[in-house]
Order: sequence, then C-alpha cells, then structure tokens
Amino acid sequence: MCGFVGFIDENDQTYDHRAAIVAMADAIAHRGPDSEGYFEDGRAALGFRRLAIIDLAGANQPLYNENRSLVLVFNGEIYNYRELRRQLIAAGHAFSTQGDAEVVLHGFERWGAGVLDRLRGMFAFALYDTATGELFCARDAFGIKPLYYAAEGGRILFGSEIKGLLAHPHARRSLNERRLAHWLCMEYLPDEETLFEGVRKLPAGHWLRWRNGRAERGRWFVPRFAPDAGRSLEESAEAIEAALRESVAAHAIADVDVGCFLSAGVDSSLVAREAARIMEARTFTIGWGEGRFSELEAAATFARATGLPNEGRILGAEQFFASVPAVQYAMDEPLPNPSAVPLYHLCAMAAESVKVVLSGEGADELFGGYPYYQECLAFAPYMAVPAPMRRAAGAAARRLPEGTHGRRFLLRGAHPLSERYIRLEYNFTWAEALGLLAPEVGARCAAAPAPWELTAPLFAEIETDEITAMQTADILTWMQQDILLKADKMSMASSLELRVPFLDREVFALASTLPVSQRVGRRETKIALRAAAARTLPQATAAMPKQGFVTPLAQWLQEEPWHNQVREVLNSERARLFFRTDRLNALLDEHQRGPRSHMKKIWSAYCFLNWHEQYFD
Repeated sequence: MCGFVGFIDENDQTYDHRAAIVAMADAIAHRGPDSEGYFEDGRAALGFRRLAIIDLAGANQPLYNENRSLVLVFNGEIYNYRELRRQLIAAGHAFSTQGDAEVVLHGFERWGAGVLDRLRGMFAFALYDTATGELFCARDAFGIKPLYYAAEGGRILFGSEIKGLLAHPHARRSLNERRLAHWLCMEYLPDEETLFEGVRKLPAGHWLRWRNGRAERGRWFVPRFAPDAGRSLEESAEAIEAALRESVAAHAIADVDVGCFLSAGVDSSLVAREAARIMEARTFTIGWGEGRFSELEAAATFARATGLPNEGRILGAEQFFASVPAVQYAMDEPLPNPSAVPLYHLCAMAAESVKVVLSGEGADELFGGYPYYQECLAFAPYMAVPAPMRRAAGAAARRLPEGTHGRRFLLRGAHPLSERYIRLEYNFTWAEALGLLAPEVGARCAAAPAPWELTAPLFAEIETDEITAMQTADILTWMQQDILLKADKMSMASSLELRVPFLDREVFALASTLPVSQRVGRRETKIALRAAAARTLPQATAAMPKQGFVTPLAQWLQEEPWHNQVREVLNSERARLFFRTDRLNALLDEHQRGPRSHMKKIWSAYCFLNWHEQYFD
C-alpha cells in the first residue's frame, strides 16, 4: 500500500526531471512514509512512496525485471501473489523480493495485459519499458485504488493523487468550471473527467497505454450479474459465509498488525467476526456526543458479545468543522459526503495502533443493500403502463402542491430508469444546480449534457432488471467515485491501509449469481447476506436496517457558532465567483427555521469553497 507518481516527457529538457519527480513524490508522502525510490532516464521519471506491509525490509520500489528493461511502481495488494509467484518461478522467472508487487512485473513479462485477469486484489500500477519508451498503466476491477493522468503536448503525467501531478512544473492548475453543475447534482463526476481541467481518472477495470506521445485505453473488466434461480436462500447463505470467510483470510495477510472498522451495521460486523477467527482483531468505532446519531454503544455491545476488543471515540462539532479543510485537501476533488469527516478521524485513530484495517465497503452494491433499490419493486407494475400515459400523468402531477400523496411517484414514474436513477440528481436537481450558480458559470454549465444524458450509454449497455441495473450503475459510478475514493483518501491521509474483503473477485462471482429475490424485497434489503449473517451474528445485528454513516450535521447547521461560520463562507468573495449567494442564504434560512432540511445542499457549497481555497490559493 503506497503511492506513486511519474511522467514521460521526451521533448522538454529545460527543467530538472529529477527535481520534478521528487517534488511530485513529496506531495503524496503521506501515502508512504516508510521509504521512497526513484527512476529517471532522461525521458521518463517514476517516483514511489512506500507504506511497508509485506516484506518490510526487501520490497522497496521501483522494481525491475531481470534485465532491468521493465520498471514498475505499484500501489495496492495482491492477495493471491504466493500462488502466482510459484507459477512464475516454475516458468523460469527470478524474484528479488518476497513482496506481492513483483508478481505484477514478471506476470506482465509472461502474460502481457492478460496478467490483469489473474490478479486478485486492489491495485493501480505503472510499468515503463526502458527500451521502447512505452508506458502501461492499469487499475483494479472495482476502482479500489485511484489512478489519475494528464496528457498534453506529447507529455503525460500520472499518479495516485492529483496533488502529485500538480507538483510537476508544467502542470496546469485550472478549475473545470463547466462541470460544476454536474458535481452539484451528483456530488462527483460520473465519467473520466475531474474538476481539474485536463486531469482525468482512469476508470476501474481499465488499462492505459502511452506510446509515441499518444494514449490509448482499454477495458479489461466489466461487472456483470448472472442470477442463478436454482439456488435456495439457505444454500446462498452458506455459500456467502464460506466465500467471505475465505476472502477475509486472504485480506488479513500482512507482516504488520491488522484491525477492523466496526459500526453497528451488518457489513463491518461480518468482516470483524470473520477476522476474529484468525487473529487478535482490534476494532475501531467513532461516534457522536448526540446519542441518537451515535453507533458507539451498539458497536461496543456487539464487540463484547463476540469477544472483540473495541476502541471508540466521540467526535464533536468543533473537531468536525476544524478538519473540513484537511479532509477536502486529502480528497483531491471536493466531496460533500459528511461521512468523510468522521472517516478521516476514524482512520487517524486506527493508525495509532495498526497499519492495516479491514472495512465493509461494497456489500451494499454487491448484495442489494440500499433502500432505494426497493423503489424498483413499487415501480414494476407501473412501468407496464404505456410511456405516453405515464408522461401525461407526470405532467399532471407537476401541477399538484409539493407533498401531495402520490405526486413523487407519478413524477418519477414518467421516466425510464436511465432518467430517474436516484444518483443523477442525488443532491440538487439539474434545474436547481444551474439556478444556484453565478450567471456566467451557470451558462457554461448549461451547455453541457444533462446528468441523465451523461449516463445514458451506461444504462444502454445494461440489459437486465431494474434492481440489477441500479446495482451495476452504482458499482460503476457511486461506489467508485464516492465510497471507494473516500475510503482510499481518508485512510492514506493517515498512512493507513484500508482493505475491503467484500470487493473481492471470488465474493463478486458469488454475489453476481444471486437471484433478485435474494437481494431485495419489499420489506428487506441484502436478504441473502443477512441470512448468512444470522448464522454467526446476534440477530439484532444481522437484521439491522441500512442507515449509513449518520452525522448530527443537519442539527449543527441550525446552531451557533456553526451556522454563522458556514454563512460567512457562503457569503465570501470566493462564493460570489461561483454562486448566487442570495439563494445560498435562502437555503440556510429555511434550514435554520426547519423542519425542512437543506443540509446536503448547504454542505456541498461549503465543501466546494473550502476545497477551492486549498487548491487555488
């Protein structure tokens, strides 16, 4: 678990390449405080910062093959590296370390890009061919580890974090302003662009090849569900238990101490319970002084019942607000999900005791855990009504007062799933986002496609039932751009490795075969996973409804001094560059009066402005 940076620039020798790559690596030193390493040959430069987890003394990077024609920098963990190592040694390859990254190097020598299909783990890496000057980069199937790049004028910059790219002397630091309305709607950009002009993210399950000053890209993994209706719920529960047990064992491999995050929910509890079977698993929980929001007591109760050591801490409003600038800087791009802040503090707490933690991310997307999946069951009969009739009913419903029973159903039911997918206008509607922006900014954003036009190609290639389509869309967008990015950036900010046993190729292979009826029902979500949990966990934990990482933020935004602190930022000179501040004030006023909450919308603007200050001042 580490971080890397690099560039290829054959045409410009007017700056010190060595000094440039060191500066880029220094910008991501938090990802790897244990050691650093560099390669530079006049046209390419690679930098590496290491967090030592396996083969602590010997697996420093960059790594080279036997004749030093290939150079590797790698971030992540390969959990089947021992098996691949045996195969490669039998095929005649010589290893110089006991670490997991070297199987990628020799595997690429033997199988080329085909090595990607053999890797079980989380990874992003860059391989440079010293003879041809060709660069090959790749990212894991689910996007657990990030990889960014910027290609312009025959030069490519790449690395684990955007801040590393920005440290290059020729990096362009410019806001991608025309995408700001998309970000306000979705809280992220669902495609390859970022909010930095010219900086792109390599999507999950993709590779990138750079040669002769040009980039080409390909896809090596597509998440596909293939339900098996012949398996009973009991058989599925048994198979899930076995698959997760094996995955947790694989994810626990390390030469350092490993702990677990623990909330009151079923996902992290399952991971912690399985980890406790094979090691002394310390668990970590963060909560709030406001008890109705806090999971501390429920997590401690579960820990006591299962014999797990648990450390819990309370996060207060003062700490929460004080850490917002650091959180937004660590994220690279602004993220208004309030759960990023407690996760930042949870990672810092765990890093005081361990170097690796196991967490429960991915279970909701794979096993059907979000309550909005249940909406598809309600819409299913209505979707049989001809589309023109549904559109007419939606138009009529638009004239009804807000809050009228059935209005929302008719409005949403007027559209196919590709247009009513909840993540498209998860925060602001498209019209609200354009109306909130300053006139010139809004005009530039209005020229871009609407959110549902952006994701239309994604839904066009998903030919399946609506629940499975939403799960697949979540895996390709929300999970990758919010859940996993947040997990990576918040953990690495504290030099902590976070592993996600649910997002394992073997676990997904099983989850993808579950029939819809074992994923989502009208009264329950994650049906098969909960059935598996009931075999080993207390019933109260196994049946715990999905609630997310709830914060008291909506309450705090009504209280002083936090309300005025936020108002001051939303009325700043910076805010007037991007927003109609009168509309921000109206949201704040209505939120303070209650009972209608505008927490998500207010927090989006506040986080963006904090992020912009970090990166553009």
